[in-house]
Amino acid sequence: MRFGVSGGRLPADMDEITPELCAEIRSLGYSGIFCRFRKNDPFTTTRAQCERARAVLADGGLELYQVTGYWQCLVHPDEGARGEAVKTVQAALKIAGWLGARGIDTGPGSMSPRGPWFPHPDNWTPSARRQLIRTLRECAPASEENGVFLSLEAHQLVTLKTPEITRDVLDAVDSPWVRCDLDCANWITLETAFATGPAIDHMFDVLGGHIVSGHAKDSTIQDKLTIHIDACSPGTGTLDFATYLRRMEALDPSYPLIVEGASYAEWPAAAQFLYATAQQLGIRVF
Repeated sequence: MRFGVSGGRLPADMDEITPELCAEIRSLGYSGIFCRFRKNDPFTTTRAQCERARAVLADGGLELYQVTGYWQCLVHPDEGARGEAVKTVQAALKIAGWLGARGIDTGPGSMSPRGPWFPHPDNWTPSARRQLIRTLRECAPASEENGVFLSLEAHQLVTLKTPEITRDVLDAVDSPWVRCDLDCANWITLETAFATGPAIDHMFDVLGGHIVSGHAKDSTIQDKLTIHIDACSPGTGTLDFATYLRRMEALDPSYPLIVEGASYAEWPAAAQFLYATAQQLGIRVF
């Protein structure tokens, strides 16, 4: 198994990747990173910029497990807006290829004007699902051309609200390059918040070989009078990481599990927790 990290001190600009940062991340036990590079426009960032960052990471012994897909709406009913989203994903895949990234991470986006992960009733319509399938089919050739996985992240607030819907969408796209970036915490509900192991098993049972990577994010249900299930650093919530690591390892020991939901100050504890869990399970960490 391989552990990566995201957020924290990782820069929004690929030009700010340094040997010192790589050494620090390696010293904590992480073998790779997920960088969002929000300041690097996929249409204007140069190949030279990407190759410089790629060389620094390689020299520092770090893999670039994921970069962002820039969070555009892939389910937009306006054909012009949807077409622009396709172009953005295709550009993101090209940039990721230049960077030597294993994959990009993107959700389906949301009809909500407030953000790509926020709820909107039109997110869950059959029309949105058809739009998502169409968009992903148009992006799949760019994934193959650049040798980069289009790793699709799901959440109950957007079109991919369940493992079953995600499986059906990926079956319809039918590309080995368009896969699932599993984030178990995104599908934890009130019914499963205190017994997450069976829920995680169900996710793996449904999605199987569609999964190509995972996010290590914990979840916790808050003591409030409306339902609040928040993300938190691995080992600080109720997610059954023993089940998560066991099932991911069984899929492929080379797949990365990338820490999310952790602040920079929590990076060391998150790594220690994941290593301890892997050791208990007899899983080798690369």
